[in-house]
Amino acid sequence: MTERKPPGVSFESFVDKQIRDAQARGEFAALPGAGKPLAAPDTPYDELWWIKGKMHREGLAVLPPTLALRKEAEDALATALSAPAERLVRKIVTEINTKIRDMMFRPPPGPPLGMKPYDVEEVVRQWRERREGTDAAGTGT
Repeated sequence: MTERKPPGVSFESFVDKQIRDAQARGEFAALPGAGKPLAAPDTPYDELWWIKGKMHREGLAVLPPTLALRKEAEDALATALSAPAERLVRKIVTEINTKIRDMMFRPPPGPPLGMKPYDVEEVVRQWRERREGTDAAGTGT
């Protein structure tokens, strides 16, 4: 036997009313993913799906420490080679070399670093050559 409620008596909860009112105002119409199919059923379940999606939307990435340092070292070398003064070149290369040495002597889990500290004098030599080439190109000689 089914239970019937008397006419005119509403058992709608406060939360149900808030949801119904928001639907009437159209507040759920433009939600991200609304009207789109769910992930393919053959895709394996991933406990971190929400975190990975959030990181992707925010443009974030998490690399193993060694790979992150490799990227940082490449960026540091490029920055050093385009630095405006030799003092900055030496400072940038010395700082990244300290990080490289630290990781070489205390390797974290993950892939090996596969690099050694930069030769500061070699980087300064390259920086000078680039600078001389830029100066010569800028003066028209």
